[in-house]
Amino acid sequence: MAQVTRIGSRWRMAALICVVIAGGLFPRFSAKAEEPLEYRLKAVFLLDFTKFIDWPPGTLGSPDSPFNICVLGNNPFGNELDQVVSGESVYGRKVAIRKLDAQPAPGSCQILFVGRQDDSSGVLAELGRGVLTVGEGGEFVRGGGMISFVVENRRVRFDINQAAAEKAGFRLSSKLLSVAKSVTR
Repeated sequence: MAQVTRIGSRWRMAALICVVIAGGLFPRFSAKAEEPLEYRLKAVFLLDFTKFIDWPPGTLGSPDSPFNICVLGNNPFGNELDQVVSGESVYGRKVAIRKLDAQPAPGSCQILFVGRQDDSSGVLAELGRGVLTVGEGGEFVRGGGMISFVVENRRVRFDINQAAAEKAGFRLSSKLLSVAKSVTR
């Protein structure tokens, strides 16, 4: 799986998995007052997913290119995602955040986040191998997305479309699959 250079990041995800497995607990927040917390948690998940997913060979670009997390359309994270990835690296590459108004060029994004206000129907079909698609709401994985954040009882959780991920060449860790709310095979 991907190596992240900061030990704290590894411990953060390990602690998250232990909490999830031990008690089925997820961080809670009140919908209105804690919306920044929701997107901070989603930003941490985006980075931490990289530790439990193998990218297809040859899809990361040259060794000196950054690992790009792209946000398509409306950016619900504000500065949270930038703060979470600051100083981090994945697969020995510096993590960069790119905000996009249109579909990314092939090979320009390793993770593509599509917010709930943005239509992903045409984008997902044309991305090809090596782009992990992450969105919001239950419809995202049913529409071909790979991972979808869902908020249930004020907890941030995620669903996985394993078939879509494998079709795009990804290998998902059994640890990641075990903490998902649901997995479509």
